[in-house]
Amino acid sequence: MTKDNHEFLIIREGKSYEVVIGLEVHAQVTSNSKLFSCSSTKFGAEPNTQVSLVDAAFPGMLPVINEFCIKQAIKTGIGLRAKINNKSVFDRKNYFYADLPQGYQISQYKYPIVGEGKVILDMPYGQKEIGIERLHLEQDAGKSIHDIDPENTMVDLNRSGVALMEIVSKPDLSSPDEVNIYIKKLRSIMRYLGTCDGNMQEGSLRADVNVSVKKKGEDKLGTRCEIKNVNSIKFMQMAIIYEANRQVDLLEEGKNIDQETRLFDTKKNETRSMRTKEDAHDYRYFPDPDLLPLEVSDDFIDSIKSDIPELPDEKKKRFIEKFKLTPYEATILVSDIETSKYFEEVIKDSDVKLSTNWITGELFALLNDRNLEISNSPISAKNLSKLINLIKNGTISGKIAKTVFELMIDEDKDPELIVNEKGLKQQSDPKELEKLIDKIIENNKEKVKEYISGKDKLFGFFVGQAMKVSGGKANPQLVNEILKKKLK
Repeated sequence: MTKDNHEFLIIREGKSYEVVIGLEVHAQVTSNSKLFSCSSTKFGAEPNTQVSLVDAAFPGMLPVINEFCIKQAIKTGIGLRAKINNKSVFDRKNYFYADLPQGYQISQYKYPIVGEGKVILDMPYGQKEIGIERLHLEQDAGKSIHDIDPENTMVDLNRSGVALMEIVSKPDLSSPDEVNIYIKKLRSIMRYLGTCDGNMQEGSLRADVNVSVKKKGEDKLGTRCEIKNVNSIKFMQMAIIYEANRQVDLLEEGKNIDQETRLFDTKKNETRSMRTKEDAHDYRYFPDPDLLPLEVSDDFIDSIKSDIPELPDEKKKRFIEKFKLTPYEATILVSDIETSKYFEEVIKDSDVKLSTNWITGELFALLNDRNLEISNSPISAKNLSKLINLIKNGTISGKIAKTVFELMIDEDKDPELIVNEKGLKQQSDPKELEKLIDKIIENNKEKVKEYISGKDKLFGFFVGQAMKVSGGKANPQLVNEILKKKLK
């Protein structure tokens, strides 16, 4: 396996194979109630406590479309720069699972609510456009639980009927790295829009991963296999690597690849066959007789468009143009809506460059070390802004600021109070610094002679002595200026 420039290739005996990847992302719609009933969608409730007669498929119970979920799907489609269809149809997708009480899933097939769109990825080798085939709405199934009783499977229907957006990409992804960036970008867009929280731990975002391989340069796509319900980016990447290598090995052995649905075993790090891949006709799709075709007017769509916030790509452009950030810095800061909010709050009253460095440096390191989201940062944007101002106005040095930062963590204490309480103010009185430097020069006459004779590197020695004698509190810039005058 190798990367040729930015290509992800699998090599066998001098032959190079390309990997072709398409994703079907299932994103739970942020909504207080389900797609066709008024049952709650709250996560973590006791099993089977959020189930209406509709969710449990009692005879004669009729679904009623949740208008808010429709708006959320349209909003997401706008965020994906996709075509919003004025007319869409809900279909019955027929298959049996123990946790699917109706014996069918209400979904969309030929006439989805959102058509073709695109997502732009910022890769190290430049931008790449990933096509969106469609976005359709469907209801989630319940959950089968196998580890409570050794002989029986339990069913929890709390998720049954929860609204999902299935976002189907075109087969434009070609490496695990691109899948990583794509999922994060999709998650970011939906979090900006407030249409999906993207919480993979709670099952709000998961994906079916379609993988095929072909010899490098060939136009014809290979036979694809679908890996079902992968619920973390790391597992998606691992599954792709394993599955692509498995398919290449089969081709090298002269065997055929069967189109099938597979599962990814996270403990063994391998995919295994689940069932032969169904085609659409196997599901016997037909329009749901209990639901009329959904029609949305242009005015309805325009009213939603008027409510769309600034999205990551637009925010990145503004950060670069207005704040003179590098594309790399801007990409990091807009990747999550909470991070961008934090950044903009910090720079209201603080230096942009210093703020960027401290947020992407010390703060991110702290959050990563404690496994925290920035929304739960132990240091508020207000106090980080104050710390940065103390550096900028010369009250403390960058080195002392790191000490103050550590002291701020546990209480999110005002940095100005910490500096005053601990006596950490930077020495910036030129007269006092001159006295200090005069003593250093007096005590190091031989070093002074060596410096004057041409050993320029000794200048750093004198700076170090000044910082040592002052306990790290001397203003480095003033120390440099005074030393240069004195050592002449």
